[in-house]
Amino acid sequence: MALAAMFMMVPSPFGAVDYRAGAPMILLTLFALGILCVDLFLPASRKQYSAAPALLGLFAAGLATHEIQRVLPANGDALRGFFGIILVDPLAVYFFYLFLVGAALSILISVKYLEIERENHGEFYALLLACVVGMMCMAAGNDLVMLFIGLELMALSSYILVGFLRGNKRSNEAALKYLLLGAFSSAILAYGLSLFYGVSGTTNLAVLCDALTQRMEANPHDPIVLLAMLGVLAGMLFKIAAVPFHMWAPDVYEGAPTSVTGFMSVSVKAAGWAMMLRVLLFGLAPLRALYVPTLVFVALATLLVGNLAAITQHNLKRLLAYSSISHVGYMLLGLVASDGVTSRTGIKGILFYLLAYTFMNLGAFTVLTSLRRRNIAGDDIEDIAGLMQKAPMEAICMLIFLLSLAGIPPFAGFYGKYFIFLSLIETGHYALATVAVLFSVVGLYYYLRIANAMFVRTPATSEPVTVAAGVNLALIFSAAATIVIGLLPNIFIRAVDWSVSVLGPSVAQLR
Repeated sequence: MALAAMFMMVPSPFGAVDYRAGAPMILLTLFALGILCVDLFLPASRKQYSAAPALLGLFAAGLATHEIQRVLPANGDALRGFFGIILVDPLAVYFFYLFLVGAALSILISVKYLEIERENHGEFYALLLACVVGMMCMAAGNDLVMLFIGLELMALSSYILVGFLRGNKRSNEAALKYLLLGAFSSAILAYGLSLFYGVSGTTNLAVLCDALTQRMEANPHDPIVLLAMLGVLAGMLFKIAAVPFHMWAPDVYEGAPTSVTGFMSVSVKAAGWAMMLRVLLFGLAPLRALYVPTLVFVALATLLVGNLAAITQHNLKRLLAYSSISHVGYMLLGLVASDGVTSRTGIKGILFYLLAYTFMNLGAFTVLTSLRRRNIAGDDIEDIAGLMQKAPMEAICMLIFLLSLAGIPPFAGFYGKYFIFLSLIETGHYALATVAVLFSVVGLYYYLRIANAMFVRTPATSEPVTVAAGVNLALIFSAAATIVIGLLPNIFIRAVDWSVSVLGPSVAQLR
């Protein structure tokens, strides 16, 4: 009692603003810990009930995010917390919503899948929430150390989720590859961040930006700054699976549980983009002339490798992995065309692309999850043959997702590519725009291969496809969102405009 009284007398260095800025992350952490505690008392036949508090935690974090969004205009367009290492601005709020929606849909499709795999444990949902906490730290981090901690929290949780099927050799192999390559990339990133700390004496992004501006004026070709920039770029490009740091994605996507693969393909990738935008637009803006040529090369190589490799794939998870790599190439072109100050169209394209991608790609993996039965993996193109005859709703939804991924109007994916191409044309990158359009045609080919298997080919087996209620809900919601975003884009374009309002001259106000 005396010890408790002593701690109560010590004044807290944090106030209401700090806890409000960190409320979504704090709530998710508490729910994750609660799930672990409750799971200890649940019998093996009731482990799936841990999904309910996980969804409740995501809903609570969504309410806290909405509260932050409501008070942002009255707080200088940003909430700073915990000595300024957390900066919750419109850009961070936008990503918070993306993470929460992606995690909620992943939980809905995981319950039945884990039951089939006999791996339904509360730890799965706790790890998923911990992963989202790390993502939020990456989206709202205003400090190099905070960004790195968030990245590692997300990565460590992802490693375990990839290898969650303990009796599956492919899952174990994928987890080991992901761990080794992820640790290597994190080491390179940490080295680059340490060099930036060495040349600037700070880990704050805004102060780092000012220090780099002065240093580049004195020496525009500083070798230490160049080495630091390459290290940081390499680490971040690995997280979004850009060429030549893409080699982990196909193997990990194939070996991981299908519901985890869907989560990684949208939310984990969105978190990598959140960190990249935060670092490049807020911290390393003075180095734009140095890193843009690198991004041009990486974007073109990513489009080439992603699209050409996808053509030859028969495993649907590997095909969607290479498809995911190619989409990164388009988004990198948006970053090449826009600096967030003189031009924001490319950044808007990236954000809209990530919004559409969350629903259309996770929806495609939801269909693959619905095909999983005791004796059928559901991830080969033969497993989807004749799907229209066995499960018409799943086939039609899959067609919607494929057309959206290909950028066909009036679906959501069209507007993501539209803004990317528009930004390239606005900034005079006509050759890059032409190449991107040509690769879009290549992408249409391998998406139509899947459609052909579903609607033209005969089923390889007559076993019916039974879909769980949670999978059906996630499937319908994803398909509806893909259609609604495409038919009513102005609502979502306004949300994107609000999220990028923090860029440009407004960045100076956040320092």
